[in-house]
Amino acid sequence: MLDQTDSRLLEALQKDAHLTAQELSEVLHLSPSQAGRRRQRLEAEGYIEGYRADLNPTKLGLNVQGFVQVHLTTHGPDHSTSFARLLAGRREIVSAWTLTGDADYLLRVYCEDLPSLNRLIHEVLLPHPAIARVHSQIVMDQLKRDAPLPT
Repeated sequence: MLDQTDSRLLEALQKDAHLTAQELSEVLHLSPSQAGRRRQRLEAEGYIEGYRADLNPTKLGLNVQGFVQVHLTTHGPDHSTSFARLLAGRREIVSAWTLTGDADYLLRVYCEDLPSLNRLIHEVLLPHPAIARVHSQIVMDQLKRDAPLPT
């Protein structure tokens, strides 16, 4: 169970994961050792799954962000496992969700350019035996960055 101090700690770390125990103690009005122990407990209990750096895709040459809806031909465990292996092996697919509704999966992709996105769709996704069709959408502009989770 999270208390208000835990929620403030999680909120602070989502804004800056590099905060030291000393800096957290100032935010939380606790001693550095108390702040550090709370952080360790939240890590151990799985509230904090890890730390990462947010990178600028354009600086990395990834100029096209897109979403690809995938519709399967069939829904068997073999096809699901095979499709999951395909996703895991493709660096340009940065996240994937299973969905309710018309599409079975939604993929978030980053590619260097439109020809790269075209190759991903036509040479990687569509040849997979479980995929019936895909529908891609290219991001023109991102109005809101991936925000911290509400705590």
